[in-house]
Amino acid sequence: MTEELFDVVNERDEVIGRAPRREVHARGLRHRAVHVLVFNSRGEIFLQKRSTKKDREPGVWDSSCSGHVDSGEIYDETAARELREEIGLDLSKEKPAPKAARPLEKLFKISACKETDAEFVWVYRCENDGPFQLHPDEIETGNWFTPEKVSSWVAEHPQDFAGAFRLVWKLFLTQRRKDAK
Repeated sequence: MTEELFDVVNERDEVIGRAPRREVHARGLRHRAVHVLVFNSRGEIFLQKRSTKKDREPGVWDSSCSGHVDSGEIYDETAARELREEIGLDLSKEKPAPKAARPLEKLFKISACKETDAEFVWVYRCENDGPFQLHPDEIETGNWFTPEKVSSWVAEHPQDFAGAFRLVWKLFLTQRRKDAK
């Protein structure tokens, strides 16, 4: 199996080179990733428990799906690809959403930082009731949770969650409060 190649980026998220995954992580180079938050029609969020086979943060809870942007790929393509690969959700086969809503909504971007493991991260949201087909090499299990349950769980047991997810969730809640005003 060929090792993944990532675009290496500068502090402005501009591509300055390419490197294999292992080198990017070993040297702490800035690179790109996506997180997608999938909500169902009841307002619950689907979270995945990362496989214990993962090289980074194995066995902890994380966004519905997340992944690296491959070299030459753009964030939007990655979000759709990761949904297909990790949970079997192919948005190109979904029925159009009511009121011309976009099936994959871009929420906000996080600059590369310690919590994201030097990744610039675009966070997306979509709505789907599942059921999902979880990729066994990526995901141990998954489940639906109310946002209130996730918030209390993160507050009481932050070690149960991937570092990037804790930041994504905090910023998501902040944005949701602003949007509600």
